[in-house]
Amino acid sequence: MTPVVVCDASAIVAALLDGGPSGSWAARRLRQSRLAAPHLMPFEAANIVRRQELAGTIGRAESEQAHADLLDLDVELWPHEAVARAAWGHRHNLSIYDASYVGLADALGAPLVTLDARIARSPGIRCAVETPPT
Repeated sequence: MTPVVVCDASAIVAALLDGGPSGSWAARRLRQSRLAAPHLMPFEAANIVRRQELAGTIGRAESEQAHADLLDLDVELWPHEAVARAAWGHRHNLSIYDASYVGLADALGAPLVTLDARIARSPGIRCAVETPPT
């Protein structure tokens, strides 16, 4: 059985758009797993893609393709109600957005795959947090 990982928006966008070491790491890591995420992940990922297009770091065609790929992504999205209590428990150390990923990973007993190393250093995290090698 393929293991499940919780993926945050940073890992998804890196896998979709970043051809460098972090993007290659994220793409490899996510390809090996069944993906789960809080329901907000596609919105966060789309916003990152939007910001990159507005900043001129990617073009319109690349942003359109990344968004289409995001819509086609095979990820199990979990509703707010399923992760809200666990996320709220991390509110003193993480944004609720980040806490929703951690809370879901805790609930599933799965690692969180992210590019945000700050999450791994946050106190009270019980799940494994996987970040690109430095």
